[in-house]
Amino acid sequence: MLRVLAVDDEVPALSELAYLLRQDARVEHVATASDGGAALQDMVQMIVAGERLDGVFLDIRMPGLDGLDLARLIGGFPTPPRLVFVSAHDCAVQAFELEAVDYLLKPVRPERLAEAVRRLWAAVAPPSGEEATDVIPVELGGRTRFLAQQDVRYAEAHGDYVRLHTADQAYLVRMSLAALERRWGGSGFIRAHRSTLVNARHVSELRFDAGRVVLQVGSETLPVSRRHTRQVREQLVRQFRTAPHSGEPLPIGGDHA
Repeated sequence: MLRVLAVDDEVPALSELAYLLRQDARVEHVATASDGGAALQDMVQMIVAGERLDGVFLDIRMPGLDGLDLARLIGGFPTPPRLVFVSAHDCAVQAFELEAVDYLLKPVRPERLAEAVRRLWAAVAPPSGEEATDVIPVELGGRTRFLAQQDVRYAEAHGDYVRLHTADQAYLVRMSLAALERRWGGSGFIRAHRSTLVNARHVSELRFDAGRVVLQVGSETLPVSRRHTRQVREQLVRQFRTAPHSGEPLPIGGDHA
C-alpha cells in the first residue's frame, strides 16, 4: 500500500486530488501540504520519525519554493520518494529530466490519476512476474510525444543528453545515461559500454567480431566493452532462461567471452 504526499497551493485542487487519491485501494495514507516549504518540512519530519513516503504528487507553479525546485531538493534525500507532477501546464520534459514517474495535466481526470497511481505502485513495488511500464516524453516538431520504454532499442550518451533509438527514429532527451540506467536498470536495460545502454529484449545475438564482443540489435551492431562483457552475457542468459520460450534461442558465444 502506498503512502503519498499531495502538494498544491490551490486549496480546491489540493482537496480534490487528495479525495481522489483516498478512493484508490492502492493508497493507504494521503498527507497534504499547501506550499513547497511546508511540504519540505513535512518530509523532513517523516524522515526523522522513520515514516515511509512512497510518492509525492506535486504542483509545479507555486509561490516561494516551486515544484521544480522542491523536486530537486527531494532528489538529494537518502531514499527519495518518487515524483508525480500535477500541473495546468505542459511540463513533461522537465518531469522526465527530474526522473518523475508521471505527470498529470489539470483538471485531473480520475482515470488518468488511477494510471499515475499504477505507475507509482509499479515503480515502488513491481508485482512479481509483471513488468513496470514507463513512458518517455520527447520533443518532436514542437509537440510532446510519449515514447514507450519497450520501443527503445538502445540509448547512447551525448554529453548532458541521451539519444533514444527506436526501430525507425532517434530522439534526443536531456538526461544523463547514468540517470537513465538508474531508472531502467531493473527493466531489462543493460550497460554494454560506458556510452551505451541496451534493451535486452531487442538483442538478437551476442558474438565475436574482429576480436571484440558485439551485440546485434535490430540492424545495428553495437560494441560491448571488455569491462561490461561478463555482466552483459550473464544478464542475457538470465533473461533467456526466465523468458517464455518462443522461437530460436539467442545465439551467445563460447567460453572465451
